[in-house]
Amino acid sequence: MIIPALNEERFIGETLRRLHQAVQLLHAGHRCPVQVIVVDNDSDDRTAEVARGFGATVVPEPIRNIARARNAGARTAEGEMLLFLDADTLVPPCVLSTIGAVTDDPLCIGGAVDIDHCPSSALIRLYLRVWRLLGRLTGMAQGAAQFCRREAFLALGGYDETIYMGEDVDFYWRMSRAARRGGRRVCYITDVRVTPSARRFDRWPIWKTLLWTNPVLIALLRRRKGAWRGWYEDVPR
Repeated sequence: MIIPALNEERFIGETLRRLHQAVQLLHAGHRCPVQVIVVDNDSDDRTAEVARGFGATVVPEPIRNIARARNAGARTAEGEMLLFLDADTLVPPCVLSTIGAVTDDPLCIGGAVDIDHCPSSALIRLYLRVWRLLGRLTGMAQGAAQFCRREAFLALGGYDETIYMGEDVDFYWRMSRAARRGGRRVCYITDVRVTPSARRFDRWPIWKTLLWTNPVLIALLRRRKGAWRGWYEDVPR
């Protein structure tokens, strides 16, 4: 379990508490142990301290780049199945058991878990539902909860560290193409969902949400680090 984190002290504790419940349920089914790694991506708050308090292994990544943080966690991880979870994302107790069930199939090289966005604005909720539908139609999956077999991850070269926005979608598309070429598949889990924090959507004006999630803007600027400081470094806490 790899959790990239930048200044997440307010959210990561609850994320890890929910994850602990999922680990307990997984162990009740006699599955293998789960290693929890939090990659501290140059936080200037108590993110690392909170993570250690929940028993997580903390790995430092001094260069602020979520793809680098994900890859740093993967290098530290010892298991054969890598699961990437955002630091402000809550999981249901059955999520690890569900992922374990689909990856028991050797043809499944990885996948993602569906997302349930819960902003307070009805308009933004509708907008995000449309995005969810478009994602399903285009084979797109965000990185709130993605998983991949280590061998496939290494073959793909991990997350693209030259991308500062949408690195998760890029990785999922590359994983999907590799699966098709090899006669295997990715598994998009829809019967359980994870819930990311709605803090951006609840505190930002609607125009800002529409701007930062515009696919044309993302495609044009995804390799420009300075363009995305407002998304990662200035996010409301």
